[in-house]
Formats: sequence, structure tokens, C-alpha cells
Amino acid sequence: MKRACVIGWPIAQSRSPLIHQFWLRKYGIEGTYTKEPVRPEDLKSFLGSLKERGFVGCNVTVPHKEAAFSIAEIRSSSAIAVGAANTLWLEGDALACTNTDSYGFMANLDQSAPHWRTTPGPIMILGAGGSARAVIHGFLEAGRDDIRVFNRTIERAEETARHFGARVSASSWDTRNDHTAEVSVVVNTTTLGMNGVGDPNIDFSRARKEAVVADIVYVPLETPLLASARRYGLTCVDGLGMLLHQAVPGFETWFGVRPEVTPELYNLIAENIREA
Repeated sequence: MKRACVIGWPIAQSRSPLIHQFWLRKYGIEGTYTKEPVRPEDLKSFLGSLKERGFVGCNVTVPHKEAAFSIAEIRSSSAIAVGAANTLWLEGDALACTNTDSYGFMANLDQSAPHWRTTPGPIMILGAGGSARAVIHGFLEAGRDDIRVFNRTIERAEETARHFGARVSASSWDTRNDHTAEVSVVVNTTTLGMNGVGDPNIDFSRARKEAVVADIVYVPLETPLLASARRYGLTCVDGLGMLLHQAVPGFETWFGVRPEVTPELYNLIAENIREA
């Protein structure tokens, strides 16, 4: 029986077991996926003993993503681009890692708002942390060449822009609404709106009718940003789809089957979020 898990500190809030257990049942795979609380000071020893513990790999959530990247011996191009890992597995005795957040975000965007690919225009990224880097990497891989990063701390936005090069620029948070008439996609990668607290306060009154607004926050499913965009008739993409799609590559790596993100799975996790 193959065993995988998700590690973090704390870890009780993770919905990853619900996702992977759904797929294990659906595809009739004899395997398990569990939550494992791991303190930051214990991360290196835990990852070094994955095989002894009986795990074929694991997902990594806060606060371990950057540390896991530094510990891994084999790193994918997406993990290097983001500077963080969220999926690990063993290649022989070597610990390998990737970052599937870029894949998860782009797959969800393609499924929910496919017209974004044929809509030219700048991309607006709110935030400049690890999640922002994952999203930026995805847009760069898709060929976009005008990605604008807005962050409360301009120095952090400038650091992110330097990391990716000339196609990414940094802008002051206070100027974000000066750009809404131009951009084709707006993405919130901050925690603003999580649990209904905070709002990026984007003015969509001048937004292009074909613009897409995405939020990586998935609790609640309808964040203040998405509610505001919907009032202006814009296409909205919630964060739950990203969570589901980013789980696909790891499941395939560990259990040998590429799973499908279906409405049944979406509804299962959405109901769990509503009941929480």
C-alpha cells in the first residue's frame, strides 16, 4: 500500500486529505493520504526519514515550503522559479521537489475562463509573496510579457520583478486602480479577503468587459474582490479550483494515476468549506 501525506504547522485546517482520499476511492487505489503535523525544527529529520516512515512522498504547506525547497536534492524548474516547494517524492534515495501552484492556477484559469488566452493586455498581480511568484511563473510560461506586481511594500514588489526579469514590473499599491482600465486579468495572491477579512478594494467601474478576475483565496468561495467584480459583470475565478488542480501532479507521481478535477470533487470540497 502506498502512503502519502501533507505536512505543515499547524495542519488541522488542510483539505488535502479530502481531495486525495476522494481520488483514491474513485480510482480504486489501495493507498492512504494523511495529515502529519511537523514542527519547523523537525522538518529536516522528517523529510530525511520519509522512506523509513513508509511514505512515497508528501505535500508541504506553510510554513515549510521554502525550507523544503532548500532541503530537496532534485528541484524542478517551477520550484526553482518560485523558490519554494509544495510537492515532494523520492527518486531512489534522493528527495525531489516541485511547485505545482503554477500548474494549479493556470489549469483552473484555463478551465474557468479559457478566453483569457485570447484577450491581450497586461496582467495585474496583487501581492509579491510565494503565491505571487507561482502565478507570475505561470503567466510567463504562457507567453505573457507585461505583468505588473502591486504590493503594499514596494521593495518586495521590486525584488519579485528583478527575480523574473524585464517582462515583470513593480508598482506602488496606491496606484493599482490607475491600471484597471487596461488589464486583461487581475489576480489576488494576498490574504486579503480570507475568511471575509479585508478587501483589495479594486475599482472595476472602468474595467474591460472581457477582463477576468481571479482570487487564490478559497475561504470564502466568494471573496469581497470577486463579489465586487461580479457586480460589474466580469468573469470570476475562485481559488478552490486552484487547490484542486494543484493536487493533480502529486497524486499522479505517488499513486500512478492522473486524476480528474470533476464537479463532484469541487462540490464535495465546497460543501466542506461552507460547513466549516
